[in-house]
Amino acid sequence: MAKGSTSIVKKQLLADFKVGVDNVIFSVDTDRNRLLVLLIKRKDEPFLGYPCLPGTLVREGESLKSAARRILAEKIRVDRLYLEQLYTFGGPDRDPRESPNSFGVRYLSVSYFALVKFEEAELISQNKKDTAWYIVQNVPELAFDHQTILDYGYRRLRNKLEYSPIAFDVLPNEFTLNDIYQLYCTVLGENFSDYSNFRSKLLKLGILCDTGVKVCRGAGRPASLYRFDAEAFAPLKDKPLVFI
Repeated sequence: MAKGSTSIVKKQLLADFKVGVDNVIFSVDTDRNRLLVLLIKRKDEPFLGYPCLPGTLVREGESLKSAARRILAEKIRVDRLYLEQLYTFGGPDRDPRESPNSFGVRYLSVSYFALVKFEEAELISQNKKDTAWYIVQNVPELAFDHQTILDYGYRRLRNKLEYSPIAFDVLPNEFTLNDIYQLYCTVLGENFSDYSNFRSKLLKLGILCDTGVKVCRGAGRPASLYRFDAEAFAPLKDKPLVFI
């Protein structure tokens, strides 16, 4: 350093994080061909009265997944569901309680997405104005960056249906091929595939067991009941598969 010159050292402060979990809880209503997401209304500032995803701060000694399951259990009762960690959202401007000039608390959100069957998911809240299902494509303006989280979760759900058997996590133990097809139609849209091609691709994978039992639903022919064969799928789980 030259004589007489001054050295300016800028002190870098570490961010003080609070870690939260936000759940994108999807439900599939195949009877009315609707994909829904669970939203709650905020009771505090910021965004007082705005709908948002169900979330919570992680408690001391609590794992992220335990926090996600806790908030699920507080909002709905359901026997079968699929739950997966989605993404971590931690931009410095995602929460208005953070001041960019104060080096204050930062709010980090580890998001999860869940998939349930609409008719099997019982809302625990008695106040339907505060906790309710919304059609994914018609949600109102959301608090924080929750629209970004929802959009990310919706893309992940669609992608997962294409290459993994998550549909079987929310279907009954025994189901018809049409039950699976209707679930896919609800999430991906009715034009994603015709039934014959979908049925053919699914049966060729060899991961379904025919129970030998047929059921009558409506005026059509009796339909066979199948079970998902987890052992048959195990050798395929690391291979690129296309379910549709």
